[in-house]
Amino acid sequence: MAGKYFEEFRVGDVFRHQPSRTVTETDNLLFTALTMNPQPLHLDAEFSKNAEFGQRLVNSIFTLGLVVGLSVGELTLGTTVGNLGFEKTEFPRPVFIGDTITAETEIIEVRESKSRPQWGIVMFEHRGINQRGEVVVRARRAGMMRRKPAA
Repeated sequence: MAGKYFEEFRVGDVFRHQPSRTVTETDNLLFTALTMNPQPLHLDAEFSKNAEFGQRLVNSIFTLGLVVGLSVGELTLGTTVGNLGFEKTEFPRPVFIGDTITAETEIIEVRESKSRPQWGIVMFEHRGINQRGEVVVRARRAGMMRRKPAA
């Protein structure tokens, strides 16, 4: 599997994921429409010209999903049992159409599962960084991870 098993994670490890991804107008429009979010800050260029940032904002939930998605190939592809939840999700800077997002993940906690000893729990802190080096999203996520198969 491309992902890492529970035993391969160490607190403090930082992974800088590649490739990065440039957010397009289609990404923002499609995601916003699919999730039934009529917010004009995401959809209406004329409305957004007169708003605080002077342009459309990329839907923050798309940004969160993108950053987690960019981490999957390296960390959890085929080795995760499931996502247990998110905590402390922050969006310190806006994302605009045309921004390029790079993801990095730090391992915050690694622990045995008390209820499911065949698996382990890893706390990931995912961060999305734009082309200007600004953090645009930071989120902690708990994942239930498979253990290495017996040799």
